[in-house]
Amino acid sequence: MKKDPREMLNAFLGGLQDLGTTNGAHVEAFMNLLGTTYAPGNLDVKTKELISVAVAAYNRCEYCIVFHVFKALEAGATRDEIMEAAMVAVAFGGGPSMAYSVTLLKDSLDEFENDFK
Repeated sequence: MKKDPREMLNAFLGGLQDLGTTNGAHVEAFMNLLGTTYAPGNLDVKTKELISVAVAAYNRCEYCIVFHVFKALEAGATRDEIMEAAMVAVAFGGGPSMAYSVTLLKDSLDEFENDFK
């Protein structure tokens, strides 16, 4: 069954908010880690998000794929750059990474790409 990337993104973000009401310190620690990791440094945010897309596709983490495709587009990555990053994952992850790249990752691009034009 085809998954709705926008629904998944909203569920993930809403889940973080909900969890924050009972486990605030844990969510805050996680968000601080993300904030530190994704701050511009030797690598810019776009490059870090492209790496994240590849890692997400390699690990077959559906919510990670959706989130990082969105964030990569937000950071200025193009469709071609995102798909190229996904193909790096395929080089290491084989068929399963390809399956996620040609389905959920592609569907996420289709869903979110116009948000940033």
